[in-house]
Amino acid sequence: MTDSLYSLSISELAPLLARREVSPVEVTEQLLERIAAVDGQLNSYLTVDADGARVQAKAAEARIAKGEGAPLTGIPLALKDVLVTKGLRTTCGSRILENFVPPFDATVCARLREAGAVFMGKVNMDEFAMGSSTENSAFGPTHNPWNRDYIPGGSSGGSAAAVAADLCIASLGSDTGGSIRQPACHCGVVGLKPTYGRVSRYGLVAYASSLDQIGPLTKEVRDAALLLNCIAGHDRRDSTSVDQAVPDYLARLGREIKGLKIGVPQEYFGEGLDPDVASAVQAALKTLEGLGAVLVEVSLPHTEYAVAVYYVVAVAEASSNLARYDGVKYGLRAEGRNLLEMYGATRTKGFGAEVRRRIMLGTYALSAGYYDAYYRKASQVRALIRGDFDRAFKECDVVATPVSPTPAFRLGEKMADPLTMYLSDIFTISANLAGVPGISVPCGFSGGGLPIGLQLMGPPFGEEVLLQAAYALEQATEWHRRKPVW
Repeated sequence: MTDSLYSLSISELAPLLARREVSPVEVTEQLLERIAAVDGQLNSYLTVDADGARVQAKAAEARIAKGEGAPLTGIPLALKDVLVTKGLRTTCGSRILENFVPPFDATVCARLREAGAVFMGKVNMDEFAMGSSTENSAFGPTHNPWNRDYIPGGSSGGSAAAVAADLCIASLGSDTGGSIRQPACHCGVVGLKPTYGRVSRYGLVAYASSLDQIGPLTKEVRDAALLLNCIAGHDRRDSTSVDQAVPDYLARLGREIKGLKIGVPQEYFGEGLDPDVASAVQAALKTLEGLGAVLVEVSLPHTEYAVAVYYVVAVAEASSNLARYDGVKYGLRAEGRNLLEMYGATRTKGFGAEVRRRIMLGTYALSAGYYDAYYRKASQVRALIRGDFDRAFKECDVVATPVSPTPAFRLGEKMADPLTMYLSDIFTISANLAGVPGISVPCGFSGGGLPIGLQLMGPPFGEEVLLQAAYALEQATEWHRRKPVW
């Protein structure tokens, strides 16, 4: 058995599998051993499906032997526990769904199964994707592989930590306000949030339906393109899925970026930006400029309202979406003397503090007499934010910003101050409000040895140019090659 197959990327492992130099069974067994040895210190997995992974690996091996393999055949992946998986527990990091076993697959999971991928299990997350640190999970926080005293980011913290620690070859997460890009940044991996509507949300347990999007977290940019090739595309079961042809996202990787216009919005480089983050991002921009890109100053003037708008729109939609967890249809049920008592007891026992906070805020924002003052006004300002991006992309091809104002912070540091925690997503929220794609790519480390990422955002359905620019930066630097030491 080849040593350390788990440390390879999809792009490195797939040819070995295709040539039958290694088998999916070997890779899967190595990963199961590594998860058993390492994950007790990280808590990235909520459910490890060892038996299921072995069955899928053997099926992938047989498929490759017949010459029927695809680029993802035999590749072991981890899935954020917000994606429903047929016959495999899906908790959303919540007690209310602790024993929920779905009867169907999310569309993205079905497409990955068809491609022959191997599912290692379901990974940890902030409860119902509500959080920026993976500390809100009902099953305990995930730890950052670079320093276990620090958060991995959220809400897809388990996905990012598992990739960074080589506990899977790649993973899927979801992004409502930065929940793919921010943990990717904090764990030193690549995280891509596609355009809203590019990837089907069918089978993604909803947080905020107008903001949620599924995307890959990977060890390198090429892997993100490979995964997006598989999961992107129209799905009639998702009414927000856009019926638009899917390009080959690998096609532009490696093309030079000479003449590519990169917009730099000054609104993202002001007060509160950590000096280490500012330095790493500026160095990345200089690298891109050295490769022939042209830096242009652009303005996104309504950025200052993004956090306020997001925490009205998102919580209002969450209030509506989470009304279904009532103890009647499925999930946890707490008993009461009557129906209302049962509802109250179930939701009090089943939901954590952060989820209850957001439900109450959202219910208030949608209540009679306050809808116009809050939700309607937030929706109007959201349109202004989208307009900012539309104007910016007339002047540039991509927009470059930091992913997070600071490197990862210590576990527990912000739990007592929700507002400070909410500000962690200040640089990522706008892409969700505008529906545009964004990617985080490693660009440096803090003085304390924690990863820093560069965010690139593109026009709607502009994933190709994002991946091209991110790949150019990745290939010109060595940041993505660094691994946490165990």
